[in-house]
Amino acid sequence: MVHNIAILGASGYTGAELVRLIATHPAMRIVALSGDRKAGMQMAEVFPHLRHLDLPELVRIEDIDFAQVDLAFCALPHATSQAVIKGLPSDLKVVDLSADFRLRDPAEYLKWYGKPHEALELQAQAVYGLTEFYRDEIRAARLVAGTGCNAATGQYALRPLIEAGVIDLDEIIIDLKAAVSGAGRSLKENLLHAELSEGYHAYSAGGTHRHLGEFDQEFSRAAGRPVRVQFTPHLIPANRGILATVYVRGQADAIHAALAARYDAEPFLTVLPMGELPSTRHIRGSNFVHIGVMADRIPGRVIVVAVLDNLTKGSSGQALQNANLMLGLDETTGLMLAPVFP
Repeated sequence: MVHNIAILGASGYTGAELVRLIATHPAMRIVALSGDRKAGMQMAEVFPHLRHLDLPELVRIEDIDFAQVDLAFCALPHATSQAVIKGLPSDLKVVDLSADFRLRDPAEYLKWYGKPHEALELQAQAVYGLTEFYRDEIRAARLVAGTGCNAATGQYALRPLIEAGVIDLDEIIIDLKAAVSGAGRSLKENLLHAELSEGYHAYSAGGTHRHLGEFDQEFSRAAGRPVRVQFTPHLIPANRGILATVYVRGQADAIHAALAARYDAEPFLTVLPMGELPSTRHIRGSNFVHIGVMADRIPGRVIVVAVLDNLTKGSSGQALQNANLMLGLDETTGLMLAPVFP
């Protein structure tokens, strides 16, 4: 059986990445693409690298016949998805790539995003889309909320350690480097080549980054008590990739063993041999995550490094993995592409 797929917001980076991945998927067919500001254009005009594909023309969302759609990916800007999804057929399966349904508590959404949620009934239904930790819930879900790419990277490094009780929960530091495509495709002065190249900088420091809402929610849930991490992201002059260097207090052997045991059967998660650290160049363009562990020179302190591609495993690849589960397919379908190297 081939499932009909719509991609809302196909003119952005995550929308284009979804098209790239689904193009060779044996059980999915793209029947609708929306891009309101580019309605009437062909995807080849918007993304020439997709020129070889036979794709529908970009249209406005209201012009899509959702009766012909089995699942919709919503790759729209934050604070836009909730109103759009609220207006979709109630039986349509949806994977949302925005931040609109990631936080379960309406008060937390208001705190981190500065405005009340406009679809509280849907917020209550949404399943958090960190696939490896919510697989059963995702299979039965109508609406899945994709994680933040930074939040996913930090969670892959830390969540098994919190669950296993092998680290001090009050001494966690996440130092994260993120590529520029994570900021989206819209024009911004600080993302111009002359502004960004030949250097990198910290941003949203001091506990202001919105992905902290996800860390607070998920780490506290895993621990059974409040957990607050120190998190500083940095923007680097690269197109793809996230590297999180996490500093924790514990024993390196126990930390490595906990990660290896938790991810042993996971198709996309690889824990490297003790002392080997990963690089973003080895997961670029793929749905894979590499994690490394190294003991620090200070006894009792350990370094954990996790890498993923922000557009694939951090967003569109994760979305497709979740959609596979929602449609009763093998979750790896269409996602076993090898990383692009060099």
